[in-house]
Amino acid sequence: MTDVKRTMIGSVISLSGDKSRVALIQRTVKHKLVGKIMKRSSKIRFHDEENVSKLGDKVKIKETKPISKTKSWQLVEILKSAKGELE
Repeated sequence: MTDVKRTMIGSVISLSGDKSRVALIQRTVKHKLVGKIMKRSSKIRFHDEENVSKLGDKVKIKETKPISKTKSWQLVEILKSAKGELE
């Protein structure tokens, strides 16, 4: 079997504690009956070992084994810093 982990891209909306962050994942879905395109969002808690992500950063996270009761995602990389380019 292949060990493929799901990855998602979102923005950091909360620094919820030491080594913990919350990302907002936004996606578009088509309504089944009407056919209208709608925006849907989810808040996902993820683990940030070095506390490098800041508010507003665009991050890539991957699914991992459960780290705590609410965290089962881990930071892969910071795609875009909140202040623009990565320093």
